[in-house]
Amino acid sequence: MALSNTAVFGKRKEPHTIIIAKGDRISHFTVRPWMAALGASVLAAVAVGYLLATSYLMLRDDILNAAIARQARMQHAYEDRIAALRSQVDRITSYRLLDQQIMETKVAELLDRQTVLASRSGRLAPLLQRAELNGITPAAKRLDADEVPVPASRSGGKQTTRVLFEVQQPLRAGLQEAFAKTEDLKGDMDAMPIVTLSRLGNSLNHLEIDQISHVSALVDSARDMREQMVADARNAGLPLKAPQLEDTGTGGPFIPANPEVADDAFENEIDALNRELEALDKVRGTIRSFPIANPAPGRRISSRFGNRRDPIIKRSAFHSGIDFAVTTGTPIRATGAGTVIHAGRNGGYGRMVEVRHANGLTTRYAHLSRVLVSKGQKVTPGAVIGKSGSTGRSTGPHLHYEVRQNGKAVNPMSYISAGKRLGKYL
Repeated sequence: MALSNTAVFGKRKEPHTIIIAKGDRISHFTVRPWMAALGASVLAAVAVGYLLATSYLMLRDDILNAAIARQARMQHAYEDRIAALRSQVDRITSYRLLDQQIMETKVAELLDRQTVLASRSGRLAPLLQRAELNGITPAAKRLDADEVPVPASRSGGKQTTRVLFEVQQPLRAGLQEAFAKTEDLKGDMDAMPIVTLSRLGNSLNHLEIDQISHVSALVDSARDMREQMVADARNAGLPLKAPQLEDTGTGGPFIPANPEVADDAFENEIDALNRELEALDKVRGTIRSFPIANPAPGRRISSRFGNRRDPIIKRSAFHSGIDFAVTTGTPIRATGAGTVIHAGRNGGYGRMVEVRHANGLTTRYAHLSRVLVSKGQKVTPGAVIGKSGSTGRSTGPHLHYEVRQNGKAVNPMSYISAGKRLGKYL
């Protein structure tokens, strides 16, 4: 029976039975082959999964560590770059602040210099007016910084002194033009390069040199005019002496020069100009004290100085003055600055005015119809002192005019001629 079964179906495999005995209690269960195969498959799958999971976790940690290391390296590189950029920004900011401080300092210095130059220009204005009153008229020319003031020239004994440049207008215009940019830019230092400040500084240097050159040339012109006036007055026969410039005296203990304190050339030139203008005023005042004007401008001379035939007794006589043909009531003018020492009748002179001038000179104006001054009164050249007439020993309306030197009659024409030559100074 067993052989037939084996022959037909083969050898039979019995299932495995697992018996578990615990005390009196016995348990058993049958493990079939497919169940064993299934369990082995599950265990193999779990083992493979475990191995795969373990490998993944190990590889993931390496990848994460590499990424973290790379991120750390990048972060360190960025931090180093940021630190370098921050240092560079700090250096640029420091340089910027330093440049700003330098520019602010330069602008402040330029503004201070501009204020000084403007104040100097204001001080020059009255000197210019005074120079113009003395006949020193500025011409429209401006010197460059490297030019030297040109002294006035003299030709043929005639004064041709003129200042060769304008002072106020170029300085004022130059300052306004130069500092218009400074006023606009000083609030924005980014817009003000060093080149602009240098140009403004150079402009101020030129202006300062121009100011000193202008004043120096005015000094030379005033000196030349004074010397020419003295020379022309002497050539005209006037005993005029060149005035000495006023010296108020100086002194003090000797102290070595301080190199930090620069010489103020402008102040020195201003003082020199004031002295020259004062000396020029003295010369002009002295010339005006001489009787060099015409007592009856534009009137004809009817009788000259010297011997002539007396118009009344028809005999040869000495004429101590000159006669001007004028109608009654013509204004008679003083020929020089002086003091009236007689105003009224004086014998054959009729109504007469006598004026005492400098250097022992006196003038007489005779045959007046009216006397308009009084004794002791100060008169200036050209002042009306009376009206012409025919009082005293006279044959008709005219002006008898005399010039006396220390009481002795001299020819008035020499002084009138001198006045014509010196009139351009008065």
